[in-house]
Amino acid sequence: MAGILAWFWNERFWLPHNVTWADLKNTDESTFPQAEDLYLACPLAFCVFMIRLVFERFIARPCALALKIQANGPQKAQPNAILEKVFTAITKHPDEKRLEGLSKQLDWDVRTIQRWFRQRRNQEKPSTLTRFCESMWRFTFYLYIFTYGVRYLKKTPWLWNTRECWYNYPYQALTVDLHYYYILELSFYLSLLFSQFTDIRRKDFLLMFMHHVATISLITFSYVNNMARVGTLVMCLHDAADVLLEAAKMANYAKCQRLCNVLFIMFGLVFISSRLGIYPVWILNSTLFESWEIVGPYPSWWVFNTLLVLLQALHTFWSYLIVKIACRAISRGKMLIHTFSYSYWTSFFLFILFFFFTLI
Repeated sequence: MAGILAWFWNERFWLPHNVTWADLKNTDESTFPQAEDLYLACPLAFCVFMIRLVFERFIARPCALALKIQANGPQKAQPNAILEKVFTAITKHPDEKRLEGLSKQLDWDVRTIQRWFRQRRNQEKPSTLTRFCESMWRFTFYLYIFTYGVRYLKKTPWLWNTRECWYNYPYQALTVDLHYYYILELSFYLSLLFSQFTDIRRKDFLLMFMHHVATISLITFSYVNNMARVGTLVMCLHDAADVLLEAAKMANYAKCQRLCNVLFIMFGLVFISSRLGIYPVWILNSTLFESWEIVGPYPSWWVFNTLLVLLQALHTFWSYLIVKIACRAISRGKMLIHTFSYSYWTSFFLFILFFFFTLI
């Protein structure tokens, strides 16, 4: 085990030349990010999850009911042991051959069996009330963390001059505010990861799981090798659009279509301008060119920048989806916000690439 840990924490991978882990040990004068700091995020993730349950039960749900959002879900399929066994153990989408066999076995017509499977599949979808409560929780968290990030960053020199992210790197002291910002973001995404196993299982379960793992990996990676300054810029920039997306979803679930349309347009403008404009010009320019000039490249620098460039590719694809949905909605005369979700499957490559370069 000691040999594996020594290999994983190889200084020549994580740190610039002539820097060792001993140089970044905490002293009475300075405090630096330590990998063991992140252990705190696990119990905090549980606390965040419990806060979410209380919030959804006593705040979000009453708000949803006040907006006349129905608590009942889709119509339930009538109990049938044979069809239930096929649904749970074999397939949720039976082909024609299986439908005909079930029709003969149950003496039901094929259309009735197809309707049963459709209703049974719909049972696994969360109700509008559940979706509203989840969106309200995420909206509240994103609004809080984005507001905190802006208030914190406006006091820092690297918000106004990104070269400050690399001066004296990696000997940049860890402040209480920065530590709180990182741990809270990490705890939130850990809670989302854990809650997938307790929430109603959805069809994008694996894709969302990979997305959360990729996000957690990026946050952890930037903290461990003390790229936390530029990490705060990335986190704050990404939280900005998420606030508007969750607000638009809430308006859609409440059937406030005009408000939903306005919020979705605002979301699209903020998303595209921040992810296709500010992110490459402000963030990538700093991590790729300013850091090269001031610090110079080393193995984990290549990994970090590769992940950020891949993230830019995802931004481009997501922006295409937003424009596509907007054009389709305009042609239909309605903004279909519930059809939009980030294409999480591509986040899988961030996760794989992170561990691939780590192994190298």
